[in-house]
Amino acid sequence: MHIRGDHAELVVGGRLDVRSAADARTVLHSAVDDGVGDLVLDLTDLDSWDATGLGVIMGAHRRAGRCGRRLVLRGVPPQMQRLLVATRLHRILAIEGGIAAESLPRV
Repeated sequence: MHIRGDHAELVVGGRLDVRSAADARTVLHSAVDDGVGDLVLDLTDLDSWDATGLGVIMGAHRRAGRCGRRLVLRGVPPQMQRLLVATRLHRILAIEGGIAAESLPRV
């Protein structure tokens, strides 16, 4: 996993999983604490995440809210969009451009 960027936008690549969670949490919390306004998390280069990685993102979302900021996800890969829909987290997290129609359940 790699994260690059500043206090306004971070690009996350590789795998966000149990092995990288502690490092990712440290970087995300620092970015939230040291910036102002929206923090954009670009996930375009993210290969995969597991429940621990999703927990890191949710923790950063909660921390941003406590700091008067908003965590915004950009470039969420389709399989991860489906996971956000299945867990209903797409209703809680700010997702730039929304969720693709094919990720939503059919009624």
